[in-house]
Parts: sequence; C-alpha cells; structure tokens
Amino acid sequence: MTHQSELIASDIDAYLAEHEQKELLRFLTCGSVDDGKSTLIGRLFYDAKLIYEDTLKALESDSATHGTTGGGFDPALFTDGLKAEREQGITIDVAYRYFSTAKRKFIIADTPGHEQYTRNMATGASSCDLAIILIDARHGVIEQTKRHSFIVSLLGIKHVLVAVNKMDLRDYSEEVFESICDDYKSFSNRLDIPDLHFIPISALLGDNIVDQSDKMPWYKGSTLMSFLDSVNIGSDRNLVDFRFPVQYVNRPHLDFRGFCGTVASGIVRKGDEIMTLPSRKTSRVKSIVTFDGELEEAFAPQAATITLEDEIDISRGDIIVRPGNVPQSAQKVEAMIVWMDEEPLLPGKQYVFKQTAKNVPGTISTLRYKVDVNTLSSENVPTLQLNEIGRCTISLNEPIAYDAYKRNRTTGSFIVIDRITNVTVGAGMILNRTTSDDHTDHWDDDAVSQTLSAKHSNVSPEERAARYGQQSATVLLTGLTGSGKTTISYALERRLFDTGRAATVLDGQNMRTGISRDLGFSADERSENLRRSAEVAKLINDAGLICVAAFVAPSADVRSKVADVIGRDHFLTVHLAAPIEVCRERDVDGHYPKADSGEMPNFPGVSAPYDVPENPDLVLPTHELSVDQCVDQIIQLLEARGVIR
Repeated sequence: MTHQSELIASDIDAYLAEHEQKELLRFLTCGSVDDGKSTLIGRLFYDAKLIYEDTLKALESDSATHGTTGGGFDPALFTDGLKAEREQGITIDVAYRYFSTAKRKFIIADTPGHEQYTRNMATGASSCDLAIILIDARHGVIEQTKRHSFIVSLLGIKHVLVAVNKMDLRDYSEEVFESICDDYKSFSNRLDIPDLHFIPISALLGDNIVDQSDKMPWYKGSTLMSFLDSVNIGSDRNLVDFRFPVQYVNRPHLDFRGFCGTVASGIVRKGDEIMTLPSRKTSRVKSIVTFDGELEEAFAPQAATITLEDEIDISRGDIIVRPGNVPQSAQKVEAMIVWMDEEPLLPGKQYVFKQTAKNVPGTISTLRYKVDVNTLSSENVPTLQLNEIGRCTISLNEPIAYDAYKRNRTTGSFIVIDRITNVTVGAGMILNRTTSDDHTDHWDDDAVSQTLSAKHSNVSPEERAARYGQQSATVLLTGLTGSGKTTISYALERRLFDTGRAATVLDGQNMRTGISRDLGFSADERSENLRRSAEVAKLINDAGLICVAAFVAPSADVRSKVADVIGRDHFLTVHLAAPIEVCRERDVDGHYPKADSGEMPNFPGVSAPYDVPENPDLVLPTHELSVDQCVDQIIQLLEARGVIR
C-alpha cells in the first residue's frame, strides 16, 4: 500500500486537488512503556512504503547504535527523534507524523507512556478522532492501560482501537488475545467509549499492520491500515450547533468589516440569521470570504471571514451563533482539569482562563476531588500536582458562552494561564452539570427526621383496581414547549372520564404556580420540580387513579429517576415529537422569543439540551396528527398495557 497515485506523473494539478479533498483522520497511539507505540508507527510507515530512501538508510544505521532489536532494523527510531528518547528507548515528547493513502490523509500523534508525561499524552489526544491503545500480550491490561483509556474517554475520543501487540511472543495464541479483550471490555464498561475494536498484531514483525498475517488464521478482521482507512468519523462532527468564535476583526478599508475565525461546529450559509454573544444582537450573513474566494456556505472546521448586513459591534472573543440555538452562558462552570505545571493548583488563586479566543480572569473556587486514573476512584485532596486530574468549580469574573465538552470540543474546553508567568498551567473540559451553590437535587436525600416511617392504607391496590375497573399508572407526556403536552393531556383526561375512568392531569405549569413556585429553570431546579411532581404522581397512583403528567422533562437521567420513584411497572413515556419550527409557530406566550433574547435562560431546545427519549412507549408526531388521533393512540397503549379494559 502506498500514497502514490498515477496522477502524479500525468497531471500534478489534478493530484493535488484530489489530495486536498481527502478526509483527514487524526489519531494517537498510547499505552504503557515498551508496549510498542513507536515501533507500530515505524512499521506502519515501513510496510506502506512511506519512508524516503535516505531516511530509511539513516534508520538502518541508527538501529545498529541505538536500536533495541539486537542490531536489526528498529522501526521505533522513526518517531523517537530526541537523543534522550533513543538512549532510553522510550518516548518523552509528543511526536507527529503525516501520511496519506488513496482514501485519507492522516496525522499521527505518538504519545509517551510514562505516568510523569501524562500532560504530554493529554496534549496529543486533545485534537484526535481515534486512539490506538497498545497492550503488551505478555502483560495484558495494566494500570497504565487504564490510565490512558480514562484520559481518552475524558477527552471525548469516540473511536478506540485496542491493538494487542507482541503476539509473536505469545505464540500467536487466540486464547491469549480473547482473554485480554474480555479483561479490557470489563474495565471499559465504566468509560464512555462508544466505538471499540480489537486487533492482534506484532508491530516489530508487521503482522496485521498493513498485510494480513498468515500466523493468525483464526483472526478474520481487518488489518490496522485497513481499519484506519475505513473507520467512519464523518458522523462525529457536530453539524447542528453553529458556533463561530471570532478570532480577529478584519478592517482593511472603510468598505469592509469581516469577522475572522474557524467554524467550531455546525454550518453557516449566506443569508442566514445570526446572533452575536454576549451582546445578543442579530443580523444576517452578507458573505463568507476565504482565501479561495467567496463561498455559499462554511462548515466545521473551515476557516473563514464572515461579513454581516448590519453594523454590529463584535470583538475578538465573541461568538456568532444562530438565534434559535445558543450555547449556555454562566460565570460559574464545572470542569475536569489536567494540571500541567510544577507549581500545584491553588484553589482561590487568580488565573486567566482562555476559552476559544476569549481571556477571562477568575479562580478555581473549589477542587471537588482528584481522580485516581489507575482505579478511576475519586479522593479528596487540597490541591492538584503536576499531571494530576481533578474535578473543579470555576468562578469567572464575567460570563462565558459555552457548550459541554462532550458536545463541542472547541467551546467546551479552555486552558488555565498563570497571570504572572503567562505559562499554561492547566487544561480543562467543561461538564454539562450545574454548579449552583443552592443545590436542589434531593433524589437520594433521606428524610430530615429519622423518626418518620411510611404508613400504609387499609385499602389494597387490588381493591382499588376492582372498584375503578383500571390499574393505576402515570403517563408522562414529554416534548418541547409547544409540542401539545397540555392540550393532549386534558383531552385524554376528558376521554377517560367520559368512559367511566378515574384520571387527573398533573401539569408542569400548575406545579410551578403552586408546590414548585420557589423553583427557577436551571437544570437542578427542573430536576427538583420533576422530583416533587413524581412524588405527587405516586400519591395519585396509590389512590388508584391514572395520572396524566404533562412536563417538558428534558433530561433523560431525571426521567429515569421519575420512573424509579413511581415504579417502572406503572410508568409510561409518550414522546410528542413535533419539530422545533412547529413548536415556535404554536408559541402563543412568547416563550421562544424570550429564550432567544436571553430573557428566559436554560430553555430546552434553544439554550439548553432536550434529550429525546430513546425507547419511549409511544411516539406521537403531533404536527401530523390531530388531538383526537393522539388521544386514540394513547388509549390503545393503555389498553395494550392492561391499564384499562
């Protein structure tokens, strides 16, 4: 395999154009010391005929002096370029290598395996799409394997290839390979790794690197090179949330003002309505200018200059977004921080936090815990030392517009800068969790008084079911504001009542004007409103009634907790799946314009996420069905589940 093309000889311009259009895959190799990371990359280049002849001769000469293969060709020297690396036979700094095949362009980050170079490994992984984690077949899954797997998961890398190396030293045993795969799967179940693959290899001898190995006929999967060429990363890009951090305001003459930057996520087109943050001023895109001329659209990760139809004051550090899809904004955020400085982290000390192109002074107000990356356990510590990772609360002097790191790497990450030395001392990833000091999540709280005990009715559930001719249940109608939850809930209640059933509606807005009048609309307060409502619904069910609950309920995690409180045998989820455009048209109370302007923060579907139910009991496209048709389908569901007969 080679990156060469016949076009090089016949049409160099066509070859360069073809090469420019290839998809780019960034990946890193990681694992413990001597697992064979550098050897793997060297062998990959060697077998793919990607090493120039003069470089190859130099490597063959250096192998005799610095090699670790007894005088034979040592592929590891291809990436281990530092003198200290060659003397010790280890990787210290992050080494980058570039190559291409007929399908893709690649950038490889060869990262160090030593614990003391964790910050180097995190730096190399921060921009990668895929991670190759090497495991020595002689040692199996060890602590360093777990450490690097945790960092890969923490940094949001979705695709992980576990390469079980040095299979030649274990007689190419299928049992050894399967045992290591099982051990790794057992450990990685606790991590967020959605796409996991395994390949048995011998990096030194080239087995399953570029060509299929004839020494492991039991392995029927692809080679490492074939996997890199075919792994699907196209769906990883966030093309939904348009985010354009402004890096520079270009004003070459009086008739041109352009805002330069790189599209962090999403797509922007000429004529699109946009909003700038933090001013929340709106305008439309007049043109999208690049070095190659004007474009009709730009998408991540293109660099572009955007001009607007209106004169708006926009500065470096501002973010251009869509009015109906804005990031969160807060002065206090929760984040995981990798500490990168010899001087320890000091909670309360003033630092500069650089997020996108914006520099904001602030403090690490609270160090919640340090993560032991070997065991994944947390421990309370007063500070973070070099290469340690911890969860912190960041208090800033002014709000920043951000997304959770898992959703957007650019707007969800930041670096910590020492104000005196101007040295980068830490790197952070923002979590999608509240940081309110007035914590209102009481799902797992015990009763304040320890003398209380639950009382039970003298009327059994069976007696109530016989009296009412129904089984008690809670039907949660969840969907965006404007999807029809309240309208359908009361229509369902009317239908049930008219057929002799005992049912009542528990509406989210009614809860907020009564029991939950003290709650706002942060994620924590929404969770508490659902907790209180779940307890009320449970009381309604205990009385033998059917409870029809109409709530936005945007969090999948909170909906799951509601089901646990009520009892999953008595809980049904109905998703009202109306598009947000239809919901906006139905909005008679002006909620969406207020959310767009920032008057109503943390609004699901606009400035806060809405988790679409993965496995609802029923999905109703309310933009296609009438109210009666929706009620008919819910009645059919209740009959099918035995709630009513």
